[in-house]
Amino acid sequence: VTACMKEVLTSYLMIFITYSVLTLISLSLSLSLSLSLSLSLSLSFSPHLAYPPTVIVMVGLPARGKTYMSKKLTRYLNWIGLPTKVFNVGEYRREAVNYSSYDFFKSDNENAVKIRHQCALAALRDVKSYLTDEGGEVAVFDATNTTRDRRDMILDFGGVNGFKIFFIESVCDDPNVIASNIMEVKVSCPDYQDCNKNDAMLDFQKRIECYKAAYQPLDPDRYDRELSFIQVIDVGRRFLIVYYLMNIHVQPRAIYLCRHGESLGNLQGRLGGDTGLSPRGRKFATALAGFVEQQKPRNLKVWSSQLCRSIQTAEDLGTPYEQWKALNDIDAGLCEDLTYDEMKERFPEEFALRDEDKYYYRYPSGESYQDLVQRVEPVIMEMERQENVLVICHQAVMRCLLAYFLDKSAEEMPYLKCPLHTVLKLTPVAYGCKVESIFLNVEAVNTHRDRPEVGSQSANRRPSKGLPPSWMLFTLLLCDLL
Repeated sequence: VTACMKEVLTSYLMIFITYSVLTLISLSLSLSLSLSLSLSLSLSFSPHLAYPPTVIVMVGLPARGKTYMSKKLTRYLNWIGLPTKVFNVGEYRREAVNYSSYDFFKSDNENAVKIRHQCALAALRDVKSYLTDEGGEVAVFDATNTTRDRRDMILDFGGVNGFKIFFIESVCDDPNVIASNIMEVKVSCPDYQDCNKNDAMLDFQKRIECYKAAYQPLDPDRYDRELSFIQVIDVGRRFLIVYYLMNIHVQPRAIYLCRHGESLGNLQGRLGGDTGLSPRGRKFATALAGFVEQQKPRNLKVWSSQLCRSIQTAEDLGTPYEQWKALNDIDAGLCEDLTYDEMKERFPEEFALRDEDKYYYRYPSGESYQDLVQRVEPVIMEMERQENVLVICHQAVMRCLLAYFLDKSAEEMPYLKCPLHTVLKLTPVAYGCKVESIFLNVEAVNTHRDRPEVGSQSANRRPSKGLPPSWMLFTLLLCDLL
């Protein structure tokens, strides 16, 4: 489902890579895909730190899930530290003209064709500005891009500016999937804000027919054999080659996040450690079991860390649960089991450095929040695959997970409020997450520290931003593409 590409990561390979931390791997694979396309894949990890900015170009007819995937990918790439932004050409078009009907998208409507072309150029100008002047590393160009002329224009744009171009084409002929997407997303978009659903549905279907008349799908065997791209069939139902996209699904579900019950270490104000629950923590474990019974989520999966306080919290649920080492609390290294006052007294410089840049600061012989993001990446991948899941973890870990689902920046992440004895219920909705905070009426200590007012000096032992972890989606995929 892809043309000549140097680095294409299959799901099985990605699972292996997930657990190889910055290991230099070189291997060759040969496999035959279900779509009767044989590929020779070679993958090599090189220790270079610089890679060119990349433009991910969406391709496909309307109502094929392009915007959904664009936003999902952007959220993920930002979460792992790659500054990424979506440029939706439809938004540029809505700023330029008021929508009237599907006639605007007819290929013989010369005036409309010019306007749509100018909107695409305006979006590309902003892409260039973002990648060259604003510190962006990945831009997602979200539009139909259904003609070879449009795609050639984008390729020329990338060549002139030194950007790598990578295409993702969403192909879908399932009428149920298309109708569902139109009803759930498109009829409520700004184009149809003053239109009833039936009229909007009819107009949008005619819009699709306008695009179909000029649609030139990516051709891996002839015209597009030199390009790098992925084709997604029926919104991922048939075949997906990228690990992260493989885990995208849109079924209704809930993600429950909570910390362990209050621990003895929490009562003493200590960092990390492996203490058990306090009496109030045990009350919370009982209350959590009652909450889950009341919610009755279907096929609920329960995950905990491997630390005592998290396990004790999960045990009261009376249901099987999985222990994830990746969910363990942030490693405070030499500061483990210290209170903040003790850390400030013994390691005053470390204490100050942590306050200056909490995301990048790494405890001596321990971890940073950036390290933690890389550690919990496999958890995120698995969470995206699940239906309903309850994750019992720790403050820093919960912040990382919450930052991903709520699209929070690295700067915001270490200061997100994740109080004890409170469950956050996340319900994925179109392009985002609905959040409900449920306090289970068991008092607990407050472990939150607000952001201090300090200078802007960078912390030492700051992890290199240039060399990404081996399992990062697209980081290596977007490097050295042919």
